[in-house]
Amino acid sequence: MGKKNKKKDKKGYGAEKTAAKTAKKAEKRARKELQLGADEDLDALIAEFTELDRKRAEVSEQQCDPPSPRCSMSLTAHPDKDELIMFGGEYFNGQKTFVYNDLYIYNIKRNEWTLVKAPNAPPPRCAHQAVALSQGGGQLWIFGGEFSSPTLSQFHHYKDLWVYHLSEKKWEKISSPGAPTSRSGHRMVVYKRLLVIFGGFHESLREYRYFNDVHAFNLDTYQWIKLSISGNGPSPRSACQFLTRTDGALLVYGGYTKKPVKKDVDQGVTHDDMFLLSPQKETSDEAAAETMPTKWKWSRQSQSGMKPLPRSGTSMVVTAGNRAFMFGGVNDLEDDDEDLESEFLEDMYTLDLERGKWFELQLRGKKQKKKRRRKQKEKDSEKQDNENDEGSGSESDEEVEEETKAAATVTEVPEDAGPCARMNCLMTVKRGILYLYGGVYERGDVEITLNDMYAIDVHKFDEWKTLVALDKAKQEWKGEVSSDEDDDEEEEEDDDEGDDEIEGAVGGTTEESILGS
Repeated sequence: MGKKNKKKDKKGYGAEKTAAKTAKKAEKRARKELQLGADEDLDALIAEFTELDRKRAEVSEQQCDPPSPRCSMSLTAHPDKDELIMFGGEYFNGQKTFVYNDLYIYNIKRNEWTLVKAPNAPPPRCAHQAVALSQGGGQLWIFGGEFSSPTLSQFHHYKDLWVYHLSEKKWEKISSPGAPTSRSGHRMVVYKRLLVIFGGFHESLREYRYFNDVHAFNLDTYQWIKLSISGNGPSPRSACQFLTRTDGALLVYGGYTKKPVKKDVDQGVTHDDMFLLSPQKETSDEAAAETMPTKWKWSRQSQSGMKPLPRSGTSMVVTAGNRAFMFGGVNDLEDDDEDLESEFLEDMYTLDLERGKWFELQLRGKKQKKKRRRKQKEKDSEKQDNENDEGSGSESDEEVEEETKAAATVTEVPEDAGPCARMNCLMTVKRGILYLYGGVYERGDVEITLNDMYAIDVHKFDEWKTLVALDKAKQEWKGEVSSDEDDDEEEEEDDDEGDDEIEGAVGGTTEESILGS
């Protein structure tokens, strides 16, 4: 896993240095705004995208390479076919941000990607939510998200609801009063015949706001309905996990909030609490109550087992057996001396949704390797004890060495197999296979958007299969790498050790220089 560190100011003028850096960055940002034309009207840009899609006369499908690097898109399992559906996302190369409205279909059996272009598609967005349903020949429902200027100085948050009819290859915008306010970073799940939306945030040039409200859309009436909720629920947050249990309760875990601590200074808060949102029986007509409950209750869910470190940017997906798998994220630690350390994670956990109990996962191949090593040590010990006995029949040193090598060949899982440390990857499950795509990794100022893809059997959990290898040629960084001229010589020597790695990441020369360890 990788780390990025900002060291303490040893000379005691941290506040002055911080102010100077802030002013310098503000000046650079202002120049970029002029260079990249980020002062354009975002509404006008969105309208332009919408008009281009409206003029599209027919559907086109083209087999293609895997999607370009991007993050904050959606990856959804097709409800009826062995396919995965990817929509939208964004990519930042250090100078400019790109936001997409591409629709990709991944054929699992053939390991092939198809780019689908259909008329009247939603405008480009990221940080939206998507779910798939079997009704009507298959449907992909999308709500909210955001569109940003090239330098991320302006944001447009959506509050629109769309459905893509999979069999007809047709987009439809759903207009109904009572929709949630515009937002991104929210979460959406399906509960029986309801789309349920929780949380998210809205950001503008002057302020930001986080939400903890709950909204539901009725899939039969195509109407938004207001839920009556009792009890104390989660605090406002975005990027949490929102999961459905087999008993119908909805589980909220973690999330992220930003709060002001002083003028022009914000502090991130990573949550690791857990809550349940449970439907309440309202009528003697059990069928009606099961279909469309309007009364719900918040309650806190206790956690046990090997609880993960607090983290943001993690990903979770529900699997069979009323459990969920979690991968990666980033753990941020900050103290009173303005010392910041961010650790990118590659660990994996499973959560028993009924009991709230955590288990840390290891590939079974690694466990077998350790077990065989113990057995080999015992065998070696017995051999040494009996090597002077006549007719012992013990194996020669060469034979033992060959047997050890053979066992390692069968059971050993390379240490670098599978996805590396990252945050904000996409995960989904189809027929017991978990699929993981992309994410973001940072080393210092360099932000690398990944485009690799892996699969693993959630029942065996023995090895990761690489479906899309990391494309090293696409790992570019055009942004600046900051340096601190006021650092003392000791700090400069420490920083020099990482310069070659940063240069490799900027130039996109090697995978090792980008990802590090």
